Amino acid sequence: MRGVARRAVLEGGRVVSTGRPPRAGAEAKGLPGDWVTEVDLASERAIRALLAAETPSVPMHGEETGGAAEGLRWVVDPLDGTTNFVHRFPLVGVSVALVDGRRPLAGAVHAPFLGDVWHAAQGLGAVWERADATVEDARVGVRPPVEAIVATGFPFRRKERLPRFLRGLREALDRFEDLRRPGAACLDLAWSACGVFDGFFELGLAPWDVAAGGLLVREAGGVVTDWSGGPDYLDGDILAGSPGVHAELLQVAASAGP
Repeated sequence: MRGVARRAVLEGGRVVSTGRPPRAGAEAKGLPGDWVTEVDLASERAIRALLAAETPSVPMHGEETGGAAEGLRWVVDPLDGTTNFVHRFPLVGVSVALVDGRRPLAGAVHAPFLGDVWHAAQGLGAVWERADATVEDARVGVRPPVEAIVATGFPFRRKERLPRFLRGLREALDRFEDLRRPGAACLDLAWSACGVFDGFFELGLAPWDVAAGGLLVREAGGVVTDWSGGPDYLDGDILAGSPGVHAELLQVAASAGP
């Protein structure tokens, strides 16, 4: 299943990397900044076809076309960072995870414009296939929190979340060396799994944003929870990072309030 996930993100990435991103081709899905393009849809169709051929007994839930939301299923984000794509900012990802109930079992993330691929399976570790053709085991960083670079994302679609997020943001800036906001959660998590970043926190994401990336961080030796320290990060409120950075992120979340 890990190999299937890897092949699926590469298939989606092939569609994304050859697609055209004119803003006129984007449609708003509802909330401000929530875009979908024909490339999102084409990538999801390609991934769905591959998964149906390779694992016909396992249903799929895609961001754009829906599907099974319970049981054993594939959870797919065909183009994470659509706003980046629309604006020709090349930090976008493709994410595919096999999830059983609320537990990711296998998954992969691909950055099609960078050439990197990450994949993991429960209990079997995580791998980073770099664009330069080197392959290495993914391991979370060892920097102390005061020197940590931590990624985040802004709740720009849900302005009512801003007060809580901004309280946490201020606390994070006090605790860590610096923050980054690339705009594609699956890549933020993949980079946190291999020590490019030391952690990641965000509010209000969706299961397809975090299922594969959260598994990568866990299998790379990190810790992944929701903002209360519980296991329900698939609901979208996520803290992830090396053990030391995750401990600090729990304090960040506590300072942000309920």
